[in-house]
Amino acid sequence: MIREAYACWVREPGAAEIRPVSLPVPGPDEVLVRARYSGVSRGTETLVFAGRVPADQHAAMRAPFQEGDFPGPVKYGYLSVGVVEQGPPELLGRTVFCLHPHQSAYVVPATAVVPVPDGVPPARAVLAGTVETAVNALWDAAPLVGDRVSVVGAGMVGCCVAALLARFPGVHVELVDTDARRAGVAGALGVGFARPQDAAGDRDLVVHASATAAGLQRALDLLAPEGTVVELSWYGDRPVQVSLGGAFHSGRLTIRSSQVGMVSPARRGRRSYTDRLALALDLLDDPAFDALITGASRFAELPDVLARLTAGDLPALCHLITYDDGE
Repeated sequence: MIREAYACWVREPGAAEIRPVSLPVPGPDEVLVRARYSGVSRGTETLVFAGRVPADQHAAMRAPFQEGDFPGPVKYGYLSVGVVEQGPPELLGRTVFCLHPHQSAYVVPATAVVPVPDGVPPARAVLAGTVETAVNALWDAAPLVGDRVSVVGAGMVGCCVAALLARFPGVHVELVDTDARRAGVAGALGVGFARPQDAAGDRDLVVHASATAAGLQRALDLLAPEGTVVELSWYGDRPVQVSLGGAFHSGRLTIRSSQVGMVSPARRGRRSYTDRLALALDLLDDPAFDALITGASRFAELPDVLARLTAGDLPALCHLITYDDGE
């Protein structure tokens, strides 16, 4: 049985390292998971790596099974897929998703893992946490048949939202980003693409996920009267300025936040967080999502990957981390 594992820690802002971890013996209601893949959530994890989580958000930003505190040392991450090596018979040998930091093996309660459907490749399953965010956003947004919808910001979250919107009957979806290279991803997801200056206006709904003030302003500018912007961006400690003159009041426009860590009020009391993750994994039975995995590195390279992602030297949507036995 695995007794020692390795985890990635942000030692201090701008510096990460791999550390050994001694694993406890699993209890009767726990599972031992050997990691196969994890995904780097570029937006949030680069803020953590750079030490840019605001002090008043330290509690809200804690990830499940996080150790340490911001700005560091802290063990962070929440997109892990592995195989259950020890646990209840119904989970033994199953590939599972878990909201766990980057670590080669770990022991968690059996209720903390969600089995990956047979039709979903384990590498693609690391997207479950981000697709779950998109599911909650669309519960908040409640698009209608025939809506004209734009998604501003073609990062991981924005692309997952666009991919799900493409399945709504009669909904016309346009993915908007400053990076023209995202047009290929949009095509793979089955949605349109435009640069911000060329984006279609008169939109019933705009989902904003660019994490920039300019993106939020453009999202507002694209709305039809009485339209809504659903704000998914996480800005960390950066101030955000938008103009609320012009059509904001006369057009009765709305900006609505979408809470990542809490079930949408429309589903509260009827859908648990586990329900959302299970739904996200079912939705990932679609090869179109493979377009969101734009690179891969070995676990030992993760400290350098975090530095390069934060510096902008490594362009990526979801960067996949692979694990080998004994690493």
